[in-house]
Amino acid sequence: MVKVRPFLFCVLLLAVASLALGTKDPELKQCKHQCKALQQIGEHQRKECYEMCERYHSEKQSKEEDTSTFLPYRGREETGEEEEQQYGEQERENPYVFEDQHFITGIKTQHGRIRVLPKFTERSKLLKGIENYRVAILEANPQTFIVPNHWDADAVLFVAQGRGTLNLVRRGKRNSFNIRAGDVIRVHAGTTAYLINRDNNEKLVIAKLLNPVSTPGQFEHFFGPGGRENPESFYNAFSSEILESALNVRRDRLQRLFGQQREGVIIRASEEQIRAMSQHEEGGIWPFGGESKGSVNLYRQRPLQSNQYGQLYEVDGSHYRQLEDLDISVSLANITQGGMFGPAYSSRATKIAVVVDGEGYFEMACPHLASESGSRGRQSRGSERETRIGSGYQKVRARLRRGMVVIIPAGHPVVNVASNNQNLQVVCFNINARNNEIVPLAGRNNVMSQLEREAMELGFGIPAREVEEIFRSQQEEFFFQGPGGRQQHQEGGRADA
Repeated sequence: MVKVRPFLFCVLLLAVASLALGTKDPELKQCKHQCKALQQIGEHQRKECYEMCERYHSEKQSKEEDTSTFLPYRGREETGEEEEQQYGEQERENPYVFEDQHFITGIKTQHGRIRVLPKFTERSKLLKGIENYRVAILEANPQTFIVPNHWDADAVLFVAQGRGTLNLVRRGKRNSFNIRAGDVIRVHAGTTAYLINRDNNEKLVIAKLLNPVSTPGQFEHFFGPGGRENPESFYNAFSSEILESALNVRRDRLQRLFGQQREGVIIRASEEQIRAMSQHEEGGIWPFGGESKGSVNLYRQRPLQSNQYGQLYEVDGSHYRQLEDLDISVSLANITQGGMFGPAYSSRATKIAVVVDGEGYFEMACPHLASESGSRGRQSRGSERETRIGSGYQKVRARLRRGMVVIIPAGHPVVNVASNNQNLQVVCFNINARNNEIVPLAGRNNVMSQLEREAMELGFGIPAREVEEIFRSQQEEFFFQGPGGRQQHQEGGRADA
């Protein structure tokens, strides 16, 4: 046995050396194959050889996980095929980012569609705090009509593109008002709603945040007008004798009423019909209690922050009473091309962000993914050490394109960067908005510059003077020139609402 060990050590050295070329299964298999090929050793030593292959493979994987990096954003046209593939793999593993493939098409006709994201917890348990909320995107072609229906969910709507007319029937009253890009509308659960796209050329796009009131995390559309199918009217669920008595009409008339509509939920309307349903003022008066308007436009609000690199708008319960009981606000960051917003974090609110227009990327510091990665590494090494508080953060990074949805949990530092060739617009539905504060981590009045000098020295381990110089160098607030952007001196480079 003793005579064999030097030889075994040499073979093991050769075996694990093959693993240095990569960590994929073929290399591990090759290492074990070399162990198996040794005829001069016994079964006990062969087992030791296998274990050494496994241990080396596991340790190498853990090191690669700990030192993984994210590719810099340079725009799709500047990214190589290999980097594009690697970036795509990172985005697929990112539980905070939702793209086209994550949506379910709930309703679709030749004139438009409604896409819905699944429950957030189906993607990750890290999103449990917002598991009862759902996101839907409505797209309706020009001159179309959305059949009247109601939802078992409270909803907040943001008009991302186009113009239309919204009709709401609640408490025995109908309210009709014209809507346009930038409008925020609250729709109470159970309200019968129908909608037209009154534009001749532009699509109507509306982002919806829904808070189900019946089954947590699930909501349904209920269609009164309709037929036997596409859409089916809920009246058809009742027996004929019930409907005859309730509506006080003969059965043959009921069969005609509920047997004609087969064109779908989103259908084409004539110019005369569109014109007749569009004779309303912008906004309108809310007839369901109080004098609050039926909608409020984000772009017409005074910006919370504004400079040459972008503007931040927000409406909450103080601007629009319909949001008061939901504890939700809606904000929009309009970032000038080449500019960036943040880094900053929200003290209480979790943001469900929808990219309205433009391209760019975002970065976020996440302790949860870092702890999960560290836990996997410790398990692979057989360690039972507990995770230390503040032991690390994982950089979450993804490209941003129109239609994407990004979740930014409360307390997580984040930055959004616009591409160098167009502005980036991101609308956020802010959950737990009451008493929320956006805390700046850079720029004028950033939180670090407010610390006492002694706290600076103890926290950073360098003289307070150096800390102050660094955190007080940036004179702008919230919006800054981005890493690849050039300062825009021309008036045309400024972001316009």
